[in-house]
Amino acid sequence: MTALSVRGRPAPAAPDPGFGIYVHWPFCLAKCPYCDFNSHVRERIDQPRWAAALLRELDHFANETEGRTVGSVFFGGGTPSLMAPATAAAVIDRVARRWSLPADAEITLEANPTSVEAGAFAEFAAAGVNRVSLGIQALDDAALSFLGREHSAEEGLAALALARRHFRRHSFDLIYARPEQTAQGWQAELARALEHADGHLSLYQLTIEPGTAFHARHTRGSLGLPDEATQAALYETTQAMLERAGLPAYEISNHARPGEESRHNLLYWRYGDYVGVGPGAHGRLTASAADGGRQKLATRTHRAPEVWLERVERQGHAEQPREAIVPAERLAEMLMMGLRLAEGVALSRIAAETGRRLDAWIPAPTLAPLLEAGLLVRDDRRLGATAAGRRRLDAVLASLLA
Repeated sequence: MTALSVRGRPAPAAPDPGFGIYVHWPFCLAKCPYCDFNSHVRERIDQPRWAAALLRELDHFANETEGRTVGSVFFGGGTPSLMAPATAAAVIDRVARRWSLPADAEITLEANPTSVEAGAFAEFAAAGVNRVSLGIQALDDAALSFLGREHSAEEGLAALALARRHFRRHSFDLIYARPEQTAQGWQAELARALEHADGHLSLYQLTIEPGTAFHARHTRGSLGLPDEATQAALYETTQAMLERAGLPAYEISNHARPGEESRHNLLYWRYGDYVGVGPGAHGRLTASAADGGRQKLATRTHRAPEVWLERVERQGHAEQPREAIVPAERLAEMLMMGLRLAEGVALSRIAAETGRRLDAWIPAPTLAPLLEAGLLVRDDRRLGATAAGRRRLDAVLASLLA
């Protein structure tokens, strides 16, 4: 792409990024030391009670979004593979009853590769799940122990083989830039991963998040990450090996063969609408405004599982007060999400969501240095971050949105 002006040209029609459903299951067998997600450990879970509550909150959101077509359903967590398959079946059935759910809709379940959870794959497939995302996280037993995982590398690969038997589409995650990890070691681990990968692979650099066990250790000085040069080398190794294997990066941390991208995650990154149910779930909905126009609303539910459950049973939902997202905030969200993608952000979507063209928001003197530095590219349809720009996206966004 080149930096072309679009002034004076009619904007092409804004593509519809679609509509999806996110279902949050907040429970895990153990809390991983790097995890800052809304996840909790409980000795006992009343599965029928939780299933009924999820259905009630789905009905709450369906009452105002009926008629929309659901392109994807995503069971996230926590560890949704701890959910009873019957609960997943009930949720999928309710989605199909309250919205339009095409036969080819993507229905993803996040799973941990323990033998007990993997044994339920056949039941989840029968329930309607057609894609699994496995949190393998490492193919080295010492690294798995460090990451607080409860499976071995061999158990992870066995779960992946089982997933391949039951689901046409599957993916798995690995975490790199671990303490003392070298580019050579990561290259060997990644080569092993590619022997087992199919259409999609997610590769995340380890980050230290506030409130996690790793953050406490990092603050005390007992946990250090590879230096910046090593992290860069690990990233470059990742990109080169996945590109050669036919799984290019379509997003900063996600690689796929063409057509095998996660449709649900693309919905987020393309700034589409989605309903979020379950404790702490977020959503984005486009609705009518008082002036007759359209507005984007941010939804979220109460984070604490027991409080969420009580409120849903009492009032049919556990929503916190909604927030209208003003145009400038919509622009910021679109750029923060969309510039993660190799495809970039459609200029027509910016105009449709914010009511103003990109040039009206970001003046040429702000944009030009980023284009000239090779961090951004622009043509008459899209604004995108280059590979170098995606590696430095925080700095690029800070410049754009200053």
